[in-house]
Amino acid sequence: MIKFFKSVGKEMRLVTWPSAKQNRHDTGIVIVTSILFASYLGLLDLLFGKLTQLFM
Repeated sequence: MIKFFKSVGKEMRLVTWPSAKQNRHDTGIVIVTSILFASYLGLLDLLFGKLTQLFM
């Protein structure tokens, strides 16, 4: 088990971490994309809900 954690530590030192600026940018992209996708699905749900009420 100790060998495993040592190897994990070695691998973590090799990781190239993004800068804080890049991290904020990527987070903003994810938030905006999520809002747009949720809005799109919400509008589709509303449209199909109205269509099913119309034909039922």
